[in-house]
Amino acid sequence: MGILNSSIGRKFAMALSALFLMFFLLQHFAINILSVFSANAFNAASHFMGTFWAVQFILQPILIIGILFHFTMGIILELQNRKARKASYAKNNGAANSSWMSRNMIWTGLIIEAFLIIHMANIWWHEMTVKYINPQEPNPTRYYHELVEHFESPLIVGIYIVAFVFLALHLLHGFNSAFQSIGANNKYTNGLKGLSKVYSIGIPVGFIFIALYHHFAH
Repeated sequence: MGILNSSIGRKFAMALSALFLMFFLLQHFAINILSVFSANAFNAASHFMGTFWAVQFILQPILIIGILFHFTMGIILELQNRKARKASYAKNNGAANSSWMSRNMIWTGLIIEAFLIIHMANIWWHEMTVKYINPQEPNPTRYYHELVEHFESPLIVGIYIVAFVFLALHLLHGFNSAFQSIGANNKYTNGLKGLSKVYSIGIPVGFIFIALYHHFAH
């Protein structure tokens, strides 16, 4: 993997993984927001995603690899950047030259990773158990009930709120950084900055709304 042998190559690969994960996040939100408007639509979409072979045996493994790659590469790049900035920060005020989000990407990323572990333990592992470990009769209407049950816990809702606040902070820097790393720093830059703010704030707020809606509406 020669692309990972240079700093530029690693940043480019990191950006591609970020864009892939942002696309997945958008798709995940699009399905979950259906639960606010129609239990039947949410069940249908969830059942399709949970049973279609290409999603289960191709896209799902790619997603897991993408998440692991993104966070591993993020830690590697952050450690390299901190080492490179050490001498510069001794002469300059780092806080004056960069945003809080950019200086703390590693911490917001680690908090998001911790949330993903909790989320996968509660949701993904349950799915694997139902479908493969202790197989149950397929029930295409179970998804909405399980989602509502999941958000009954104030602790779970609280974890979601904290995690998605940090996700917003992570995205506010990461969105623009990803496009810059792939060379999208041109006449569309201002438009991308606007889009990044809408996406980076709108998607996390949307997930928080879903959690709060199901917690208080049932």
